[in-house]
Amino acid sequence: MPDHLLHSPIEYLKGVGPSKAETLKKELQVFTFGDLLHLYPFRYVDRSRFYKLNEISGSAAEVQVIGKITQLQEVAGKGRSKRLVGQFEDDTGSMELVWFQGARFLKNALQLDVPYVLFGKPNSFNGRYSFPHPELELLSEFKASPLKGLQPIYSSTDKLTRQGLNTKGIARLIRTLLPQLKGSLPEFYPPEIRQAFHLAGREASYFEVHFPQNTERLEAARQRIKFDEFFFLQMEMVHQKQMHKQQFKGYAFAEVGTHFSRFFEEVLPFALTGAQKRVLKEIRRDVMHGGHMNRLVQGDVGSGKTIVALMSMLLAIDNGFQACLMAPTEILATQHYQGISSLLAQMDLNVALLTGSVKAAERKGIHQALEEGSLHILIGTHALIEEKVTFRNLGLAVVDEQHRFGVAQRAKLWKKNTLPPHILVMTATPIPRTLAMAVYGDLDISLIDELPPGRKPIKTVHQYDSNRLKVFGFMKEEIAKGRQVYVVYPLIEESEAMDYKDLTDGYESIVRAFPMPDYQVSIVHGRMKAGDKEFEMNRFVKGETHIMVATTVIEVGVNVPNASVMVIESAERFGLSQLHQLRGRVGRGAEKSYCLLMTGHKLSKEAKTRISTMVRTNDGFEIADTDMKLRGPGDLMGTRQSGLLNLKMADVGKDGALLGQARQAAQRILEEDPKLRLPKHQALNSTIQGRTKGARAWGRIS
Repeated sequence: MPDHLLHSPIEYLKGVGPSKAETLKKELQVFTFGDLLHLYPFRYVDRSRFYKLNEISGSAAEVQVIGKITQLQEVAGKGRSKRLVGQFEDDTGSMELVWFQGARFLKNALQLDVPYVLFGKPNSFNGRYSFPHPELELLSEFKASPLKGLQPIYSSTDKLTRQGLNTKGIARLIRTLLPQLKGSLPEFYPPEIRQAFHLAGREASYFEVHFPQNTERLEAARQRIKFDEFFFLQMEMVHQKQMHKQQFKGYAFAEVGTHFSRFFEEVLPFALTGAQKRVLKEIRRDVMHGGHMNRLVQGDVGSGKTIVALMSMLLAIDNGFQACLMAPTEILATQHYQGISSLLAQMDLNVALLTGSVKAAERKGIHQALEEGSLHILIGTHALIEEKVTFRNLGLAVVDEQHRFGVAQRAKLWKKNTLPPHILVMTATPIPRTLAMAVYGDLDISLIDELPPGRKPIKTVHQYDSNRLKVFGFMKEEIAKGRQVYVVYPLIEESEAMDYKDLTDGYESIVRAFPMPDYQVSIVHGRMKAGDKEFEMNRFVKGETHIMVATTVIEVGVNVPNASVMVIESAERFGLSQLHQLRGRVGRGAEKSYCLLMTGHKLSKEAKTRISTMVRTNDGFEIADTDMKLRGPGDLMGTRQSGLLNLKMADVGKDGALLGQARQAAQRILEEDPKLRLPKHQALNSTIQGRTKGARAWGRIS
């Protein structure tokens, strides 16, 4: 196997040994030659240019100067501490050098009146410049060193530095490694792919990314390595998708029957948007001919995903199948059950709710009706995937907010019928296009990018805590109009580490400002018993309480068209995606709705960006793009991408165009040669086998 050397244990590299190997493993997760090769510099410093001392200004970053140390003196500091002060001169002037540690050692080690290369960041104090803790190297040694030009800077730690593995020590190890790998990193792309996407050579790119000859070669090397990372990710995704379509047959929903037609023509209380119609056509194409559907429907809060899911279920029922909808929380499952039951009230169809709270007797009845086939739609939580839940003929499984379910949980739905039921995944978390391609590239993706007509945009306003009385006054005005208000807090109880208003204090202050009997206030949080939580939720849904004080348990699952105000306390503590989800709890009725973001005056740069983004736009996809730039793709997607987006250099948020090209390359190769058997794909096949050694087999989708 060409890449076999990459699997060699790191202790076998000259200059490492057992002790350093152990530290490299613990501190940097470097276990093999390959891990060290992929330990890329996080920045580079330009050691090709030399400055004169009179050229240095306050705006200078790190500079390099040739000169001589003319004086060295130990200066007493506080207590027993001493600092070393030196005078450094070239033919244009002089500058002070200062070291606050190791004064005695450095005084003995440094030589006076011999040429040195100084590298450091100048510091300005009272109009004079000095170099604190500069790097110094004898000019004779610098000229003999291979480390000139752009020098790599690697991540290090105190433990590594103590073993001589600072950035220079790591660079030495990589310089030892690279010659050993010469000839062991063969090209695996066929020539036409390299040519089409203008890719630099593989081996040369690894050499250049660690020790670049110039910025142009460095950029070409970085582009090649990023392309490779995306390419192997997309090869797996595209391969899975192809294998899925070949291996798995689905049930054919050949007819558009009476239930679907009657619901569309007589029952549906509003017209479908163009986006909803388009997505329904895409689903219809998937399920018509007996292929297996594996589709993600993503759309913003309120875009009408549930109606699309319901009409897809009616297609299943019209063709003699049952359908189910699995939601991550009991609140959301109940919400779906109530909404779907209400919409189907005029139709002769049975719908049931199955959650952990359902009593044993009722559960037994649901199980029986399900097995007999008299129960058409089952809605619930992960209770749906219990072994005792047996369908007579499950044809479609809808999974809502699927990133909250584990792979094993979702896989259990596949076993609920002889052939796997069609899978329709829904998410109200807008996902940037590039991230969807990376994370959900194994699914077909549908986008509902249009809100129903008549929905008024929510007005979002940033308010400081000092304006709280003004905010309370606005809440009273809205309540006087018959509206209701959410007030959301990030914490349940006070945290000593963080000075933020907590839910219990907030509840008490609101009760004082909105006293009974004129106002009724509910409180809901995650530590309440399910029954108590449901009781308080229902009071608010029925309009019996004016204000709902809650934690983020109401992020999903509460649909109260009469609620027109969302107040988010300590809004700087929430991520953009969460703020957008919370805002989506209002604006569901005909009235103008508002979202008030409450913060303190001291805000980080990122917090300011989040708040200003929320105030500027209601577009969930624009918000998701900003969120990904701020937080990165891993945080944005929760656990779905765990182990999947293990990218060392490529960045889904910044390198979207490159990701698209890598996907094109993967599609082109697999369409021509799905099993990689052609001679020109043998090197690629070998590389993939080496990469997937010990990993899960290709071609099995969860």
